[in-house]
Amino acid sequence: MSVIRHAQSRRTETPNAVMTTLASPTLGGAGQALWRVDMRPGAAGPLHTFDAEQVWTVLDGGATVELDGERLTVRPGDTIVMPATAPRRVHADPDAGFAAIVAAPPGAYAAAPDGTGRTVPPWTV
Repeated sequence: MSVIRHAQSRRTETPNAVMTTLASPTLGGAGQALWRVDMRPGAAGPLHTFDAEQVWTVLDGGATVELDGERLTVRPGDTIVMPATAPRRVHADPDAGFAAIVAAPPGAYAAAPDGTGRTVPPWTV
């Protein structure tokens, strides 16, 4: 058993959000990566896919999530399961912004829907 201290968390800023890694292989987690997503009001992430399932639980604010052609609205306490390879984009609430905790297998790849730009997001390793 290990404890990952708050001071060990890792912050990664993107143009759309701040990802704070809470657990990952480089922070002492083996089977899952766990991170917090914070998006400013009205921010939107890029349309992309992920090669593994992700589980998002909304903490604050809200969002509209485009997931595999569907538009879903989520609020605090809601959990959304995003299947592997399903195209997705998160739009933060224009007034409240959005915060969530996300769990996924470490080292999974993100890519554009056409498969280009494949990369492992640094907050998952």
